[in-house]
Amino acid sequence: MQIKLRDIAHGRSGDKGDAANIGIIANDAESFELIKKHLTAETVKSHFKGICLGDVERYELPNIRALNFILHNTLGGGGTVSLKHDAQGKTLAAALLRMNIEI
Repeated sequence: MQIKLRDIAHGRSGDKGDAANIGIIANDAESFELIKKHLTAETVKSHFKGICLGDVERYELPNIRALNFILHNTLGGGGTVSLKHDAQGKTLAAALLRMNIEI
């Protein structure tokens, strides 16, 4: 069975230069176990194929039931030099929350 990530978590995103930062926070402990299992650096990179051109790093923050992802080479150089519509990465959390995961 598949569900949308947004059904079990919420998120925030931003940027630093050409890297986007996406934080995904699980709604509860059970949901955190699901996102830890299914939301890997590889699945996030695949979800942003064509957008994220660099490496993806994943950090676990178990005390707040969250995962933090850094997507390198994603923003076309950053806010001041990019021609992308969202060179600050503000909508990337919403885009990731639309991802389907298996449960």
